[in-house]
Amino acid sequence: MPPSDGSTLDGTEGAREDPIAGIERNGQSVVVALAGELDLYNAHVVRDALLECCTEAPERLVVDLSAVKFIDSTALGVLVEARTRMANRRAFLLAAPGLETRRALEVSGLARHFSVHDSLDEALSSPL
Repeated sequence: MPPSDGSTLDGTEGAREDPIAGIERNGQSVVVALAGELDLYNAHVVRDALLECCTEAPERLVVDLSAVKFIDSTALGVLVEARTRMANRRAFLLAAPGLETRRALEVSGLARHFSVHDSLDEALSSPL
């Protein structure tokens, strides 16, 4: 039976998608696009990317969740941690979560702590 962490029996990485689909800096806004399954096995990659962006002190940090297929409690915790690193926590925005991701945010009770927008454009143009 193969390991459940996405690696193969010989220790090489399996076909897991990189959770960071891209980071775009546009003026005072930073957009971090996440993708695939966000879980215990890649949460550290997401954490490193988000915290690095937080250190840049952007006016607005938008996490694009449109390509996320699954998110577990570890990855949700990373979003909470990153939000707490922002001087203005209202400037940490979530954009375009799919049905499963939105459900995870709502069931966990975290939806009320984040500014969640239906689209990336909406998140980028919303008042802080």
